[in-house]
Amino acid sequence: MPLIALTGGIASGKSTIARRLGELGAVIVDADRIVREVQSAGSPVLAQIAERFGEEVLHEDGSLDRVALGARVFGDAEALQSLNHIVHPAVRAESQRQFDAAFAADPLAVVVYDVPLLKEARSADPWDLIVVADAPAALRARRLVDLRGMTADDAQARISAQVSDAERREIADVVIDTSGDLSQTEQQVDALWGRIHGRTGEL
Repeated sequence: MPLIALTGGIASGKSTIARRLGELGAVIVDADRIVREVQSAGSPVLAQIAERFGEEVLHEDGSLDRVALGARVFGDAEALQSLNHIVHPAVRAESQRQFDAAFAADPLAVVVYDVPLLKEARSADPWDLIVVADAPAALRARRLVDLRGMTADDAQARISAQVSDAERREIADVVIDTSGDLSQTEQQVDALWGRIHGRTGEL
């Protein structure tokens, strides 16, 4: 059964889609969770991060200070590229291990990789389907302000730092419009689930 990539910009509703797919029976592999795991205290990845960016990106207990690291790389393309060169190979290896384990446990599994940076890092991988969560940038900015407490300027900066909505749509096999209410999003996910299982045609 298929290996599906699910992506979307910040506050695009991607997590809502992943949650619904999980309720329907998909195995969800969460890229953000893998990033946290490979950067855990004592890991080789965290040691490389500290070597590159300095001990000031670590808390006293040796764990990663994500705020400090974010301040170092946000808006600095060279620093971000250095961080990605450290982190992405480890994330790729662990995600592949989880894909393999899911299919070994159930050859008929539907595995969904929930990944924010698909366009930036892995769009050329052999996915059976790429699903993009899509909502207008203005709506996503409002969600960041209302739901995450960001300032309007910070919200816009976070959105602008990512690839454009148009670039994500270019790689999409399926676009799920998350600008409506929850039930509208879930209806689209349910239709996608039917498509995955061939009830409305091939992938």
